[in-house]
Amino acid sequence: MNIDVVSTIILILGLTVFFLASAFRVLREYERGVVFLLGRFWKVKGPGLVIVIPIIQTMVRVDLRMVVMDVPSQDVISRDNVSVKVNAVLYFRVVDPQRAIIQVEDYNAATSQLAQTTLRSVLGQHELDEMLASRDKLNNDIQKILDEQTESWGIKVTNVEIKHVDINESMIRAIARQAEAERERRAKVIHAEGELQASQRLLEAAQVLAKQPEALLLRYLQTLTEIAGEKSSTIVFPLPLEMMATLQKSLQKQTEK
Repeated sequence: MNIDVVSTIILILGLTVFFLASAFRVLREYERGVVFLLGRFWKVKGPGLVIVIPIIQTMVRVDLRMVVMDVPSQDVISRDNVSVKVNAVLYFRVVDPQRAIIQVEDYNAATSQLAQTTLRSVLGQHELDEMLASRDKLNNDIQKILDEQTESWGIKVTNVEIKHVDINESMIRAIARQAEAERERRAKVIHAEGELQASQRLLEAAQVLAKQPEALLLRYLQTLTEIAGEKSSTIVFPLPLEMMATLQKSLQKQTEK
């Protein structure tokens, strides 16, 4: 047999084996293959063994696992004109491989850029106190907006978490002074409420004692007992104001004479 013929047969067999080997693809459980036939979408295949006809068919792998994306720190000016730096973490996954490949060039980059702009626009509508105290509400608002806008790409945004809200030192000192003033205000209010309640109770006690003079005497004796029990060398005997007024009148009469 001619050597050229043998070489041709070996070449043909080699190409055949190569094409057959390249036609078989294995997709993992979390992968799907978007297959195009002569440039047009054909179907989504996988998982498992997938046959792709070389030359006329091409396949793009798509990962269906949850993607954790770090949103870079963004400069945000709040509604009360405070400049802060905010970063977040984004959780999303592909739910429709066909749209994720056909509708957008790079769904990872597109989702990242959309998350950054949405983070700035949403936080810019709120004051600094809301950013610090209402993170759960802000997380839900950002997640809903991103989920609605990425639905056409076949992307499902499951969660958004704001990680850090960095504030400059001057604003931190101002917030500390504000918190200190707020604590002082609460302390004064609580003290005033205590004085009011005490005065009301004293008024009620005075009204009860005024109805029964014997009760006032018993209270007087109880006070002397408490003073004696303290082992003090000084004992104070309170005198009724009426007695003092009587003594004062008598002194004035004597001086007039």
